[in-house]
Amino acid sequence: MALTEEAVSMSAVRIAVEKVGGVTSCARICQVTPPAVRKWLHRGRLPRTEYTGETQHAKRMAAASDGAFTAEWLLENAGPAASEPQVTPTEGAVTSA
Repeated sequence: MALTEEAVSMSAVRIAVEKVGGVTSCARICQVTPPAVRKWLHRGRLPRTEYTGETQHAKRMAAASDGAFTAEWLLENAGPAASEPQVTPTEGAVTSA
């Protein structure tokens, strides 16, 4: 995805939400509530469940974006903070990134 200067200063989650039509549209696409999407925006990242395989929000958003971004790009750029413990789905072990 080629980003403009303005987009570089925005979080990946904000870019993705805007590309799919805003908070309400994103909530409908991901089958969550608008407050859940606002929480993603506030934190600047997708929920942990996206990285444990429990949800597929990035895939749903990418599919609705008309090619504006890929699920892989969103997952790479909207991940949990490095200081948060991360669970690897194959091992179930908690590690610090």
